[in-house]
Amino acid sequence: MPILELRDISFMVNSTGILNSLTMEFWEGYVHAVVGPNGAGKSTLANVIMGLPDYRHHEGDILFEGKSIKPLNVDERARLGITLAWQEPARFEGLKVSQFILASAREKNKGEVDRVLELVGLEPVRYRNRAVDKTLSGGERKRIELASILAMKPRLVMLDEPDSGVDIEAIERIFEAIAHLKKEGTTVILITHSARVLEKADHAFLLCSGMLVDKGEVGRILEYFSGKCLPCPHKNVPGLNSGRKAGGENA
Repeated sequence: MPILELRDISFMVNSTGILNSLTMEFWEGYVHAVVGPNGAGKSTLANVIMGLPDYRHHEGDILFEGKSIKPLNVDERARLGITLAWQEPARFEGLKVSQFILASAREKNKGEVDRVLELVGLEPVRYRNRAVDKTLSGGERKRIELASILAMKPRLVMLDEPDSGVDIEAIERIFEAIAHLKKEGTTVILITHSARVLEKADHAFLLCSGMLVDKGEVGRILEYFSGKCLPCPHKNVPGLNSGRKAGGENA
């Protein structure tokens, strides 16, 4: 039985369909990728799964460990072990890094703070008492947010564009953290339009215009990123619009 199952999910904004009859299964302990061009509905899907207030009015059902979570709010879903890391991490003026990590950590002690900071490549002595504010770079904030998730030890985590706005060193540390989450049994969903992030997954789904175009082995889905058009119900037919390939803005 999958840990997370979407059954015929549709979501509209101002009469415009953003997600269209999505049925997907995510297996426990795997790293899944949800890929597609900008505007495909990837982040919206993550927000719907998380149950954010503006994303509760959807059709279809969401099952977590075989039980519907559609009636549950975001806090109740978080208590089940579901979490979401946004593309742009939050800033918390006046809150120290150690306080931020311990707020959701299972083990609330200094040793756990140091452990997860080291896992994401940040020296505890330098970052433990730093403020989670604008003095941190985007890459540092992403790694600190990921450290908090490692301390949380969730059942399922969604990472929205984990490589966005970070340097090469940071993304390598993020990849190591993803591998650690998998080792610990966490189910990981990578929301991405990046081939290098997709390559870290075990299984992938390809979205376009809010619809599921393809799913399966990462190697096959990677063809999308190599410029090979796939059959797609998008209003812009691949191969017939200015020579653009799937993966561009017209894909």
